[in-house]
Amino acid sequence: MPTLNCVAFDLGAESGRAMLGRFDGERLALEQAHRFPNGPVRVFDSLHWDALRLFDEMKKGLAAAARLAGGAIASVGVDTWGVDYALLGADGALLENPYHYRDARTNGVMERLFAVVPRSEVFEQTGIQFMQLNTLYQLYATRLVRPHLLDHARTLLMMPDLFHYWLTGRAVSEYTIATTTQFYDPRRGAWARGLLERLGVPVRLLPEIVPPGTVLGPLLCSVATETGASGAQVVAPASHDTGSAVAAVPAEGADWAYLSSGTWSLLGVEIPAPIINGATLAANFTNEGGAWDAIRLLKNISGMWLLEECRRAWAREGVKPGYAELCEAALKAKPFAAIVDPDDPSFLSPGEMPAKIAAFCRCTGQAAPQGPGATARVIFESLALKYRAVLETLAGILGRQFRALHVVGGGARNTVLCQFTADATGLPVIAGPEEATAVGNVLLQAMALGHLRSPTEARELVRRSFAPRTYQPGPRAAWDEAALHTL
Repeated sequence: MPTLNCVAFDLGAESGRAMLGRFDGERLALEQAHRFPNGPVRVFDSLHWDALRLFDEMKKGLAAAARLAGGAIASVGVDTWGVDYALLGADGALLENPYHYRDARTNGVMERLFAVVPRSEVFEQTGIQFMQLNTLYQLYATRLVRPHLLDHARTLLMMPDLFHYWLTGRAVSEYTIATTTQFYDPRRGAWARGLLERLGVPVRLLPEIVPPGTVLGPLLCSVATETGASGAQVVAPASHDTGSAVAAVPAEGADWAYLSSGTWSLLGVEIPAPIINGATLAANFTNEGGAWDAIRLLKNISGMWLLEECRRAWAREGVKPGYAELCEAALKAKPFAAIVDPDDPSFLSPGEMPAKIAAFCRCTGQAAPQGPGATARVIFESLALKYRAVLETLAGILGRQFRALHVVGGGARNTVLCQFTADATGLPVIAGPEEATAVGNVLLQAMALGHLRSPTEARELVRRSFAPRTYQPGPRAAWDEAALHTL
């Protein structure tokens, strides 16, 4: 068969990439066509995304991919992080720059919302874990402070939906990204309109929901002309980046769990229907939509954000250790010198992360780590112990044990964290593909265009195309002891 060329735009909280996926009928290969930085832009006391700059970078990426493919681009799809959104006016233009999920305007908003709709009712209707950065609390913060903005708004689009709209002119919401809002009802398969009505949020903002793998239409003529990608269709993949990453897990059989490891760590399983009960509510688990009608029962854990923020702080002091250097230094540092909770609220906002970690240690009666290597070791061990605790809780909810943990995403490159995770959990860790989100994005495009027939065939393609690395668990006694004292 002729080579199928698909462009996957994968936008994360740190950077964005245009990845050219080439499928020759037997194997899938990826090539980075363009990479660009991303991150919050502070305006006065608020954090925003620079959406227009990101779209301009995406067009540059599409043009670069078209040159690599000789103009033969079959399709384009966008995935991004979850929860953030844009408001469009009646003319289809942005009403304001989209807010960044770490913006402080949601501080205290959850408690105010629960005074109107109790926490248990919110979970019963949505099955989504409680985090103050969720779209529900962002939107309610706007309702409380700037209601006039909602009066003028006509459409709410999640971030990947916004970019799909700018590529095609079609304003819809893809299922996996819609489920991250905490106002989608997974049992009914529809927006939780009643919940928003009780909160005074206009439901007219909510667009049509389409499943992953929906062909949205051709590129707008202006975009096709500017980029040289004439003839390309725009396909909504699993537009939540974790949804695409999990689609690329090269698993076989059952009884496996996944860890999508990057700025965030998303640890969970695929199940056929949501589990919304007292156990998942108490454990603060989430039921997000996945590819192929699956539900991703998972836990959000603050991941490499901690180390990324530390590196930024050290760089401001003139110290710029690379990841390989940090991993080597971490192995030389004292084991289990201190353990932190990666999800402590003090770690949510950007800035001064080494000082925040040190303060957490002192407040909990532990010695603060000294230097980058010791700090990195604290982060890696703390994450591995958190993964262990979440897996144990998940096994209890499901009533079964796991035989392997698949680690996909950028964290699959971190040999130290992968080995620590195997040691802490007692499970083989199967690492890769590292570019799982882009791979899953391309898989969904290929299926939409009829080049793959089933999820089984898609995952077989991943196994053929990207060789994983397996980490076997080592002695567990020290990890068992550390787990007893985990905060």
